[in-house]
Amino acid sequence: MFMPQPNTLLQLIEVAPPANTAFLLPDSGIRVTYQSLRDQVTAMADALASIGIQRGDRVAMVLPNGLPAVVSFLAASVAGTAAPLNPGYREDEFNFFLDDTNAKVLLCPADGADAARKAAATRNVPVYTLEMDGTRFVRIAGAGNGKTAAPPSGDDIALVLHTSGSTGRPKRVPILHRNIAASTANIAAHYALAPTDVALCVMPLFHVHGLVASVLSTLRSGGTVAVPNKFNPLSFWRTVRDSGATWYSAVPTIHNLLLSRATERPAGSEGLRFIRSCSAALPPEMMAKMESLFGVPVLEAYGMTEASHQMASNPLPPAARKPGSVGPGTGVKVGIMDDSGTLLATGERGEIVIQGPNVVAGYENNPEANAKSFTNGWFRTGDQGVLDAEGYLSLTGRIKELINRGGEKIGPREIDEVLLAHPAVAEAVAFGIPHPTWGEEVAAAVVLKEPQPETAILLFCKERLADFKVPKKLFIVTAIPRTATGKIQRGAVAKALTEGQ
Repeated sequence: MFMPQPNTLLQLIEVAPPANTAFLLPDSGIRVTYQSLRDQVTAMADALASIGIQRGDRVAMVLPNGLPAVVSFLAASVAGTAAPLNPGYREDEFNFFLDDTNAKVLLCPADGADAARKAAATRNVPVYTLEMDGTRFVRIAGAGNGKTAAPPSGDDIALVLHTSGSTGRPKRVPILHRNIAASTANIAAHYALAPTDVALCVMPLFHVHGLVASVLSTLRSGGTVAVPNKFNPLSFWRTVRDSGATWYSAVPTIHNLLLSRATERPAGSEGLRFIRSCSAALPPEMMAKMESLFGVPVLEAYGMTEASHQMASNPLPPAARKPGSVGPGTGVKVGIMDDSGTLLATGERGEIVIQGPNVVAGYENNPEANAKSFTNGWFRTGDQGVLDAEGYLSLTGRIKELINRGGEKIGPREIDEVLLAHPAVAEAVAFGIPHPTWGEEVAAAVVLKEPQPETAILLFCKERLADFKVPKKLFIVTAIPRTATGKIQRGAVAKALTEGQ
């Protein structure tokens, strides 16, 4: 029988056979079938409708990874619009996000989330607690019933998220059901996801990486999602083995933690088909080490919130995967554009622009940002890059993070990769600092694996970089601050290290 392609998240979870396992909870060993998932989502969506949530109303949630986070996200997207928030925010941050999304209610776990609860009380946002019974059926405690949530359409807003705010005030991104449906179709097709696949989800579920790549794309394919309570590098490979995981997706920070604890191929890794890396640059040296040690192909991908996550990815074997590249577009048109809006030829460097059904139509209530971000139907990513003759995309940096040294534009990622190639360097980030003559000069912060003279690291750079790209100032630090999803905010690092100098 012909089954139409899902156009909403509700339709997405109705594709797989009811008895198939949708979720595996490794910490308890409990399995949740697709039928149970549908029943829970429908029941919670009706409960949200019964407490007054209507189409477009924002349902904020502050939940750790687990079944409650998934069920509440899907239910909120059906009854209204899901607005997941980082449980690690402080009270003033919750105040901002609850206000900016105009949240109608806040969903919290039974324990914790004190800062979120305080912020909600300040803003008179009703707080509801999620409870889970012994059969792992998630409910909203104290919610009535009596109303039925109407099924959403593809043009309804499923999810509202914010940009990371690395270059200014976070922008609100409304993602439609059909945007997510298109993105999950692209991801499932690109990685040949099947009902036999088990995705191990280690990324947070308040961000599109974990939500769309690990969870929703797997549900789209009828596979199983294994969701530990949290990422634990010490028990990771045991979880891979016990869950039967066939792939996982993570940021390089997590990959690096796993590499640092492995001296031989870990037991359990033989069941993997591939490892995916996204949300931050994957150094080619790290990719090579992972493939050598873990014994499976490592596929770097490129995603962003405004594209409902994935835009490009290196393909599965036997197709080529290119270290330092994020691969060709995956169901998305990718181009390179200059400042005037002209598309550039193969091999020319410029701003990466995209088109596709997964790309949002614009930011919410931000005409200034929309005017800057859309040109002739293309979305400007703010990233600089180049396409090769085979259509593979290489990122060279964020445009706003380019170092302007006397008119010479320097992409900091190139410097990062050289520093990371030094055997004593564990982490590195390059950035610009003010200079009286050049305007900006190159600086870098590094975390060392072992003591190393600064002069040795700079000499290493001089042998591999043009002189004007070599850092003139090196900061040896114990840690480099990152966002919750593993991204480095160069501006924040530069400010923290140079203030008061």
